[in-house]
Amino acid sequence: MSKETVKIYHNPRCSKSRNTLAILEEKGINFEVIEYLNTPLDQKKLKSLCKKLNITPETLIRKGEAIFKENYAGKTFSDSGWIDLMVKHPILIERPIVENGAKAAIGRPPENILAVLD
Repeated sequence: MSKETVKIYHNPRCSKSRNTLAILEEKGINFEVIEYLNTPLDQKKLKSLCKKLNITPETLIRKGEAIFKENYAGKTFSDSGWIDLMVKHPILIERPIVENGAKAAIGRPPENILAVLD
């Protein structure tokens, strides 16, 4: 495992996020909880997470959220435009994300994070 602290970008109201947190606890992993709705991520961090996840910023958007449906559905943006949306509206960030050094995984399903814990 990486010597860096494992981080979970967490929304306590999300069951998948809570279940992912429970996996980290059950495994006895030292981790840092970042409640991204209270501590918003900046462009640099979101770009880094997308790279570690090996996905485009658009893929990290929760398109089922009301704010997305009401304001952005059907629109196209550049990668930096999608990142700007997530900075402005952190609720649009897919969750939970577990980051471990150079690797990251989205906990959907929560077991997905096991791949980044070795």
